[in-house]
Amino acid sequence: MKPRWLDISFAARITLAFAAIAAMTVLVAVGVISLAWQQYFRSYTADNMQTMASNTALRIATVYEQAGTLDDKDVTRPAEQAVDMTSGIGIRVVDLDGNTVYDSSLVGSQSDGVQKSMEPNDPEQMAYANIMVNNHAVGSVHLWVYGSDTLMRQSDVELLNNSYRAVLVAAVASIILASLLGYLFARTLVKPIVRMTKTATAIKEGDLSARTHLHGDDEIARLGETFDAMADSVEKDRELERRLTTDVAHELRTPLMAIQATVEAMIDGVYIADEERLNTVNSEVQRLSRLVDALLRLSRLENRTTPMKQEVVDVGELIEKVVSSHAMFINESGLSLSYEAQRKVLVKGDADMIRQAVANLISNAVRYTPDGGHIDVRVRKDDIAAAISVRDTGIGLSKEEARMVFSRFWRADSGRNRENGGLGVGLAVVKEIVERHGGWVSVEGERDKGACFTIHIPLYKPELDENNPRLTRANVRQIRNSQRLLDRERRKSQTF
Repeated sequence: MKPRWLDISFAARITLAFAAIAAMTVLVAVGVISLAWQQYFRSYTADNMQTMASNTALRIATVYEQAGTLDDKDVTRPAEQAVDMTSGIGIRVVDLDGNTVYDSSLVGSQSDGVQKSMEPNDPEQMAYANIMVNNHAVGSVHLWVYGSDTLMRQSDVELLNNSYRAVLVAAVASIILASLLGYLFARTLVKPIVRMTKTATAIKEGDLSARTHLHGDDEIARLGETFDAMADSVEKDRELERRLTTDVAHELRTPLMAIQATVEAMIDGVYIADEERLNTVNSEVQRLSRLVDALLRLSRLENRTTPMKQEVVDVGELIEKVVSSHAMFINESGLSLSYEAQRKVLVKGDADMIRQAVANLISNAVRYTPDGGHIDVRVRKDDIAAAISVRDTGIGLSKEEARMVFSRFWRADSGRNRENGGLGVGLAVVKEIVERHGGWVSVEGERDKGACFTIHIPLYKPELDENNPRLTRANVRQIRNSQRLLDRERRKSQTF
């Protein structure tokens, strides 16, 4: 069952959290201050009372030197003056035999005529000072505070209580201020979240142009920027899907109409069902089949429903076979072909998928390179990845097209000949295959000067194979360093 406090708003929860933190801080502070203050006041008042007792004894000793006895009114007058000057205290003066010479606390009268002293029985509740004359004690002064189990005077107790009340007022003010600051902070924090919520709602209701327009260096601003980037991608994908619908409808409609017209003409007797007409129907059926296969292949790759083998592949040998199988097709298209590869360029992955990705790049190069052009295929390796590049001298592409070329169902120019342009599914398939191998694809080129597509797949090193039972800690560090380098190269590359 969800706690009831979770039903309140996020801003209210933050405000309550600030208030609770302030209250706990105040409680801890009050406890520490109270303990320290009590000890300080006790020590302070005890020192004051001891000082008063010592001063009284010193004054009595001065008078004693003249009178020669404690049983004299002049001798006890300093004690009387101390009592008069400081309210709430009691003083008792005794001689060496323990006889009371002066007691300011004598009250009442017993039946036997003896008065009772209010001196505390606990020695720790009193201050003592000997009356010293010529370095000899002739008596002592006892001093205490009325109505307290310590030597704190009533004025000190009142000051302490007033201090506690001031601390309590400050604590309440601190909690109120913390709650106010928490509320303001919560509003500042929640405001961009509310904006993102409204933007998400607008997008859900069909307004794909809605954006948060949040910018800054803090985490929420970066979240808003990421949200806007995601919205841009969704809007772009939606536009591409609309274009896909149009393109697929046109691509399906054209062969279907050709098939339908040819078959109806043969049924009506306009055409004879000879080999030429049947080849026309067969050609259009194959065109439909290729289109459907391409779409299904891309869907399976994106949904990860196509299993991927994990085997060590010599890229040079693999691509050499791909190039050989396409050589006749390239020559028939009026193009020349060259191939160059480094030896022992090993990767770990699915050979069939890599073959398909390179075949798509070669087919794309043939499609957009006019007669007399040249296609160059190369395989090389660097420190972390194998690079398979397919360069052509075709129509090239602009920087804007280079940023879009691997998007799903994208066509560089809607005015291009559809017989050459295709649907843009092939390059999307290349991107999905390479990413499943932990690599990336980059493209560079200029309009009317050709283009170069390069596949990067992490190199396979037997000593760094994670399944190697002899893997050492140094190898593990190398694997992590290689992974960091790969991640950095992916970010630096123009991967779309």
